[in-house]
Amino acid sequence: MNLGNYEYGGLVLTGIALFFGVRLAIGYWAARRVSSAADYIVAGRRLPLYIAAASIMATWFGAEALMGASSQAYQYGLQGVVFDPFGAALCLLISGAFFIRLMRRARYLTVVDFFEKRYGRTMSLFGSLTQLVTYFAWTAAQIVAGGHVLHGLFGDRMPPLAGMITVGVIVTLYTTMGGMLADTLLDFIQMFFTAGGITVIFFYVLKACGGWSALLSDTPAQHVSQAFTLLPIAGEGFLGYSGWIGGCYWFAAWASLGLGSIACQDLMQRSMSARNEATAVWGSYSAAALYLFFGVMSPLVGVMMYKLHPHFPVEQLDGLLVATALKYTPPVVAAVFVAALSSALMSTSDSSILAGASVVTENILPWWRPGLSDRQKLLWTRIMVVVNGTMSIVIAVAIATIYRLATISWAILLVGLFAPFAFGMYWKKANAAGAVAAFLGGFLAWLAGFFYFYHAETQAANTVEGALNLEDAVWDAVYISCTPALLISVALMIAVSLLTQRNHPPLPLTDVDGQPLPLEKRLGCLPPKGLV
Repeated sequence: MNLGNYEYGGLVLTGIALFFGVRLAIGYWAARRVSSAADYIVAGRRLPLYIAAASIMATWFGAEALMGASSQAYQYGLQGVVFDPFGAALCLLISGAFFIRLMRRARYLTVVDFFEKRYGRTMSLFGSLTQLVTYFAWTAAQIVAGGHVLHGLFGDRMPPLAGMITVGVIVTLYTTMGGMLADTLLDFIQMFFTAGGITVIFFYVLKACGGWSALLSDTPAQHVSQAFTLLPIAGEGFLGYSGWIGGCYWFAAWASLGLGSIACQDLMQRSMSARNEATAVWGSYSAAALYLFFGVMSPLVGVMMYKLHPHFPVEQLDGLLVATALKYTPPVVAAVFVAALSSALMSTSDSSILAGASVVTENILPWWRPGLSDRQKLLWTRIMVVVNGTMSIVIAVAIATIYRLATISWAILLVGLFAPFAFGMYWKKANAAGAVAAFLGGFLAWLAGFFYFYHAETQAANTVEGALNLEDAVWDAVYISCTPALLISVALMIAVSLLTQRNHPPLPLTDVDGQPLPLEKRLGCLPPKGLV
């Protein structure tokens, strides 16, 4: 994968340089058109359908959906990518059907605005801190992926550490300048190159593999006998786990992104940037369809690469997709795709950096600096973009994994925030005590479950010939424990809310101005009118 051994390395580097230059130029252009916090955080709420849908898709169509998913599918087939793209597409459908219309109607700037209006300041603080931790991990995953891309392209001239720092600095720079307006315009541009590139790569590798019949006939992955199943396999279970443990793992694979990311800032931030409710809803549905269609191609490339190269070096699997592009596609296609891939990783990074910064400015800073003017909020949001970008670079350097680092982000939201968010939207008796109990109980149950499953289950499952694969054991325990933690969170939300109605009367669902939110026609079944 080193460009030093690639005949057309200069072409690839030119493509990367052009994409980087365009990103910085658009960041500068957008900066001149941002005059308020609303402009910076939600692009002035004026995005049309085609930009809103492309932006939502591009936000998640990053490291784990491309590089991480091809690597996971090489090893575990479609079982390994239930989290993403399948769980992610499920999230977009559920969000569009049940939540986005109300969020857009309320005109919030952040998801945490909802927690503050519905449950008060304590839950607002918990929600803010959780969002921050999530986005540190999520951004770090994209930075790690970018570092792998640059290292794979430049070899020893660009060590992974230097690559991560380079990507992190560039993303932080243009996001600081242009905010959401820059992000969405860049997302719209790069989506065509990334989606088109993965499609071309897919068909070139399919041809090399022998066509559809060869792909679909008796296709295993590295560690499972059936590559094309999302269900547990008889005799193998789900990712090696059977019985109720395997069931918990399988449900968590769907729920960590499918439910956990519903209450995330970057998804709602882009939906709230849409020009109206119909645009927000259909933008989410359109993004789900696009994401599933193009997102499944990267895992299929991973499956085909196992058929073609069953002994690909384990330590290079995170760079499998780039290696595939350079080996199987024409030089121009490889150059455009690798450049667009670098851009895609940055698109996901910029949205998560901005999401975390928005939460700090809108929901944490007012605790210490109330009464900030709009111009002061804009300044502090830009400052926090720099802080968040720096923290994410530090985490990326320290942990240096992609798919798991990305999906763990949403597990944190699943066990802590999903129940308060969903019940707060649809259950009038949901109150602050129930929300705090659901948050704390779910999170503590998740931690307890991790230690239980790690010691009781996953160490045994990941010990081969006396040697423990510590990393796999830890991550398996993290995900398995999500399922009981979510159930405990939901149970506490219901029970504590019912028991504390007198001492903690439920607050009504209100908009950003504190006015009662109209609840009629809250489901996402709007006719597609007035979208363009």
